[in-house]
Amino acid sequence: MIIVPEREIADLMTREAAFDAVEQVFAAMASRDAYNFPVVREAIGHTDALYGFKGGFDRAGMTLGLKAGGYWPNNLDRHGIINHQSTVFLFDPDTGKASAMVGGNLLTALRTAAASSVSIKHLARPDAKVIGMIGAGHQATFQLRAALEQRAFEKVIGWNYHPEMLPNIEKVAAEAGLPFEAVSLEGMRAADVIISITSAFAPSLMADHVAPGTHLACMGTDTKGKQETEAALLTRATVFTDEIAQSISIGEAQHAIADGTLTAEQITEIGAVINGTHPGRASDQEITLFDGTGVGLQDLAVASAVVKLAVDKGIAIEVDF
Repeated sequence: MIIVPEREIADLMTREAAFDAVEQVFAAMASRDAYNFPVVREAIGHTDALYGFKGGFDRAGMTLGLKAGGYWPNNLDRHGIINHQSTVFLFDPDTGKASAMVGGNLLTALRTAAASSVSIKHLARPDAKVIGMIGAGHQATFQLRAALEQRAFEKVIGWNYHPEMLPNIEKVAAEAGLPFEAVSLEGMRAADVIISITSAFAPSLMADHVAPGTHLACMGTDTKGKQETEAALLTRATVFTDEIAQSISIGEAQHAIADGTLTAEQITEIGAVINGTHPGRASDQEITLFDGTGVGLQDLAVASAVVKLAVDKGIAIEVDF
């Protein structure tokens, strides 16, 4: 079995490699060459932690496995480590033998950013110039760096529940040589692309805050009850997602589904656009929305890619198991 510890991931996995892995697995999902297993996510009744499993099988990429981990809200304060903790386990599809164990913390951040970046590539207007960020936490910096590689953006605007955190994304904009402006939610109408990455349980972005022709990547809603955007916005938009089953149950679409203003049949897998079986954006005035719920196959795809890189570079640790 190969082990790739967390400490090695930053020097191995690039945004480009993560993007390619996620794009390919989304395409495999849409063509039914890959599928996710049911998600297990539980409050364990200790230190307020949430723990669970996400897994699946990609027949196209011959990747089988799961990611185990969750959210320990007291880690940073009590132990000096990040609150999200995860590990990816890969298995040989032919034998079932464990083939790899990979640190999953940085990989989770990279695969999440890659998903929104894939949606921008395939759904945003080619002439998009202004990108808006709703949320300015740790993950927002990964999102913005990946997104800036997909269009010739000229400006970054941002809003956050806690404005004192906006320098996090202002720094990323400065690294890219772009101006940054803090705006109100109404000011998001100036954006051609909007990424929302918060952990909110009440909507902040309303339908009136979004101009025609905008592409939105809603990346924060991955649990029942969470919500970043007004449900009415999804009825105005053409909705795409990573996996429809998760979108309607734990994703941004859950609320519009619940109030009956959106049906599952109105949601399209982003993989269909990648494969060319769906045309994607139909006009420059259309609002497109990607509901990124985060699927286990994303984790397996980037973990498989990093194992190959570790082996190629002689960094992989091999153990008998």
